[in-house]
Amino acid sequence: MAIDNPEAGMKEEDSFDDDGTMRSDSGEKATKSSLDANIVTFDSINDPLDPRNWPTHQKVTTTFLYGFTTAGATWASSVYSPATASIAQEFGVSAEVSTLGLTLFLFGFGIGPLLWAPCSEVYGRRLAVFIPYFISALFCFGVATGKDIQTVLICRFFLGFFSSAPVTNTGGVMRDLWTDAQRGAAILCYSMAVVGGPMFSPIAGAAIVHSYLGWRWTHYLTGIIMLAILAIDVVFINETYQKVVLVSKAKKLRKETGNWALHAKHEEDINFQDLVQKFLVKPFQLLRTPICFCMVLYASFVYGIVYLNFSAYDIEFAQVRGWSPVVASLPFIAIFIGCICGAVICYFNQGFYMRHLKANNGKSVPEARLPTMMIGGISLSAGLFIFAWTSNPKINPVAEIIASILLGMGFFGIFQGATNYLVDTFGEFGASAIAANSLMRNAFAGSFPLFTTQMFNKLGVDWAVSLLGFVSVAMIPIPFVFYYFGKRIRAKGVLSCESL
Repeated sequence: MAIDNPEAGMKEEDSFDDDGTMRSDSGEKATKSSLDANIVTFDSINDPLDPRNWPTHQKVTTTFLYGFTTAGATWASSVYSPATASIAQEFGVSAEVSTLGLTLFLFGFGIGPLLWAPCSEVYGRRLAVFIPYFISALFCFGVATGKDIQTVLICRFFLGFFSSAPVTNTGGVMRDLWTDAQRGAAILCYSMAVVGGPMFSPIAGAAIVHSYLGWRWTHYLTGIIMLAILAIDVVFINETYQKVVLVSKAKKLRKETGNWALHAKHEEDINFQDLVQKFLVKPFQLLRTPICFCMVLYASFVYGIVYLNFSAYDIEFAQVRGWSPVVASLPFIAIFIGCICGAVICYFNQGFYMRHLKANNGKSVPEARLPTMMIGGISLSAGLFIFAWTSNPKINPVAEIIASILLGMGFFGIFQGATNYLVDTFGEFGASAIAANSLMRNAFAGSFPLFTTQMFNKLGVDWAVSLLGFVSVAMIPIPFVFYYFGKRIRAKGVLSCESL
């Protein structure tokens, strides 16, 4: 359930790309004179092949479809949670073992980007999303037909691994299509689709599990939905990565002209060693820096709480309050409403950021990204404590619904703020910072459900959620510290000093 945007907020200064074109902040391109006349480039700044020059309706459609595709992947992450009890009963295993299906999915979801991100830079967005997405749909059917718990758990891991592709690569699609000025609104709209998947799938999952269909149909239907989305994608989505678009253009020109020397710069420029360094080595180096570690830690903690809630809400609303399984999952809608509120805050903060950007002569100001995180931190802690101390079934549940809205608002504000701050701070290493973020946050999200039931049974809902609240309060100062001292801290870092 994450909104990965490796290019969010990055300033596009006028410079020549590797494909032989010049990009400006407005997205315009101009052909670069080259000594090698056989290198294929875009014909002009208005070349319709350039995704930046596509009609607006085509760009909106592409953005919507990638959002829908990602929603299918994040839907698969949490549709499993209402089925854990039924799976444990059918295969004769403990609740902790059946919960591993959620944990292993998220571990695969964290590891997958280390492969799919470099694939998109070599083969383009379509192949790096569509092929793994198709395979992930097959693993949905593997879960649905599993004859033992081992098969279910293994298929869940690979389902997460392959379905992470659209989450990983859609940030690049946003940069391919939209200028800096346009991208903020596009990403927020896309984010709503991403967040909606894991918020609504527990409701649908509970309805399916407790109907005549049974738990297996949670994954039959998910696989069918993913294949239907993929079929639409194949028809309506074109390649957006400019370098790969030029490769296709070069292939076409070679056939038409018979000049086999014609080629795109990308065909001679792929450096796998650089890709390994960027996505496998650099993320761990960045985690050793105080900025990356603190931001990733905070975002990961919040992400873990979201997935902890899939078990916690069942305990509170089904077991403590005695609601039916389907009704007990409806409070997830409140979290989604909170995410919408968080998106509104992020939208207004974009104006604050742009004013600082303009005042700084067009150079990014990472600290201007942090107000959303500062507001989100306070909202998250308030939501946790309200939820904790209104959990008594004698207290009207409206208070917990309000708390859930605050939780959603806090999650969205913290996660978006941290992501944008990392990208702005580390510049050319922004994609590596996002890879580090993805790896750690999914490790947290996969681990939290494993101890949720025991913690809530031992401490009770009130003190278990309060414990999380105390940890969240301890983290509130993080964005404030970087807001006031971030520039000084960035100046001391070898990997972050370029953002000054």
